[in-house]
Parts: sequence; structure tokens; C-alpha cells
Amino acid sequence: MLTLFHHPMFATCRFVRLAFGEYGEELALIEEKPWTRRKEFLALNPAGTLPILLAEGDVPIVGAMVIAEYLDETRGVLKRDKRLFAEDPMQRAEIRRLTDWYLTKAEGEVTRHLVRERVLKPVMPETAGGGSPDSAAIRAARANIRQHLKYTNWLAGTRHWLAGSRVTYADLAAAATLSVLDYLGEIDWREHAAAREWYTRVKSRPSFRPLLTDRVRGISPVSHYADLDF
Repeated sequence: MLTLFHHPMFATCRFVRLAFGEYGEELALIEEKPWTRRKEFLALNPAGTLPILLAEGDVPIVGAMVIAEYLDETRGVLKRDKRLFAEDPMQRAEIRRLTDWYLTKAEGEVTRHLVRERVLKPVMPETAGGGSPDSAAIRAARANIRQHLKYTNWLAGTRHWLAGSRVTYADLAAAATLSVLDYLGEIDWREHAAAREWYTRVKSRPSFRPLLTDRVRGISPVSHYADLDF
């Protein structure tokens, strides 16, 4: 069994878990607090970032998209219609674009800041950057949520899945990102019916079930685990 160093509230880590789940592969999970900068952790990745996959032979593979490419090359090519990438290079480009949209753009504008201020800082020591949440950072991140929901709603309203006719890495990246925000109660789904219907479909997939058991100390899930019934 492969091992994933992760944090349950990092969208990039959730993305990798969903991808392996779609292919029916189990992962041994090790929850890592990267701000502690453990010697053993830094030996795997001197950058001190997550996720890290210990692949065959305990070789570390670092980064969500690097892991996704590895997974596609070692498993996905054998999955045919269940492959999370497309055969067509233009379709692959669109999948990569949308995956980057959620794991880079949305992460940098929204998710990273809300997770840091609301989840991490309360449990981090002051020497590692912990302390009281920065209300200005939270307001700025919340102001950016709407544009990402509107875009997701447009994609879901014009396509069966976000990048086309079937589930791809793009759907998993979006679901990983929005599931973190949903857990934190940061999403109002009522004005985004198409996105809500798409998210309900993704959340009902077997690969999503392990994420539903995730818990973070001091924060109770708000709507992530509830039925989306408005």
C-alpha cells in the first residue's frame, strides 16, 4: 500500500485522495503538520510542503499535480473510460487548465487563507506563525469566493462534468477545494443551483466517502456532511 503524507484541510491533499479513490486504490494516510518541520518530513521534501506520496520503493513524489501525472501514467492508462485524463491532447489541456484553476488560483485567492486563519493558526505555536486569525485576510478571501462559485456554476451548467462528458481531474480538484470551504461553512449554495447539483453528484461517489469522516479540532463541519436540500 502506498503512503500519503497529508493534512485533511489541504485541498491539494484531498485532491490526491479522491484521485486514488476513483481508481479504487487505498492509501495509508499520515497526517502531517508541516509547520513543525520534522526532520524526517524535510528529508522527504526539503520544501516542507504537502502532499507527499511514498510510491513504490518508498520513493517520495511531491506535489498534487506531479502525483496526479504519476497516477495517470501508472494506473490511469489502464482504466480506459474511467481514466481521469483524456486521450485527446486538447481535452487534456482543458483538464489541466481547470485543475490548475482550483488547486492554484482558488487556493491562492481563497482556500489557503481561510484554512490558515481559521484552522491552522489557532493550533500553531506563535513561533511558527500561530495566533489570532487575521480578520482582514479572512474578509479578502471571502470576497473572492463568489467569483469561483459563479465560474463553477457556469461550468456545471454548460457541461455534464466540469471538463466535459465524464469525471476527470478537473472535477476532483474543484470538489477538493469546495469541500474544504463547505466544511468551514463558507459557501452559500442557494444561488448556484448547477454547481450545487454537480457537487451533490461528486459527493455521492465512493471516492468521496473517506473525506466525509474528516474532522478538525475546534471546528465542526457546517454543511459539508449535510444534505444539500434548499
